[in-house]
Amino acid sequence: GLNQTLVTEFLILGFSLGPSLQTLLFFAFLFLYTAALSGNLLIVVAISASPALHTPMYFFLVNLALVDILCTSTILPKLLSIMVASKTISYRGCMAQLFFFTWSMGAELLLFSAMAYDRYVAICQPLHYSALMGPHMCAFLAGVVWAISLTNTSINSCLTMGLQFCKSNIVEHFFCEIPPLLKLSCSPTHLNEAMAFAADLFLAVGNFSVTVLSYGFIVNSILHIRSAKGKWRAFSTCSSHLLVVSMYYSTVIYTYIRPASSYALNKDKVVSVIYTSVAPTLNPLIYTLRNKDVKVALRRLLFCS
Repeated sequence: GLNQTLVTEFLILGFSLGPSLQTLLFFAFLFLYTAALSGNLLIVVAISASPALHTPMYFFLVNLALVDILCTSTILPKLLSIMVASKTISYRGCMAQLFFFTWSMGAELLLFSAMAYDRYVAICQPLHYSALMGPHMCAFLAGVVWAISLTNTSINSCLTMGLQFCKSNIVEHFFCEIPPLLKLSCSPTHLNEAMAFAADLFLAVGNFSVTVLSYGFIVNSILHIRSAKGKWRAFSTCSSHLLVVSMYYSTVIYTYIRPASSYALNKDKVVSVIYTSVAPTLNPLIYTLRNKDVKVALRRLLFCS
């Protein structure tokens, strides 16, 4: 029929650099993937194995670690193989990559809001914390995070699968993401662009607003703490969150909140590296290395066996 996609595989350009830079880049991504995978797995295991850490904050951290594992594992192993072997990815492989990546990205943005809300309740409503953030509430919030992000990726992936690709099969990127794929379609992409834009408004801009609002209240609360030490402690827990969050949001909003036609290969690749590889590697470091309880749990895990 007419709706048949003529492209059965895509060619992923990756990074067009000289051989020596390519080798350097390969090891950089190999390092990022190893660090992201081991760091996030360690967090999941350490928190699960340590009853003292069975609190809402760490429950969300485990979810974040799982999202980061999903994200990096969807993109980096394939990228590494593209850099040393064949640059092709099957049509199905490409759509699967798009689906799982978009799922992990949505979940990450929603989790940042859940975590900001958790910190808000902990710092601004400490007396009601255990009532407001009980196990049921945490499970409900996590369920919402995974369900909304799954719905979003299902809609956007189905819309992408409905497109015909007959112009070119060269993806100007290092993985299958919505903007570079829309550029290759020979069907109209207005609906796809509108949906990607709407999803970004809701997921990125919406969650960013929730997060900033929570931190506004938190900062206001901190300013009322009498002791300098107390102020510093409260600020240090939030500053790391804010650092990750602003880095992640700014890059995602930049990528998704404009038409596919304005997609510019080289700039956008660098930006994508931040939210696909750098952020998932930094999350475990930023959230846990500055954290006494997690350090204790990790030490127990690594040295008591």
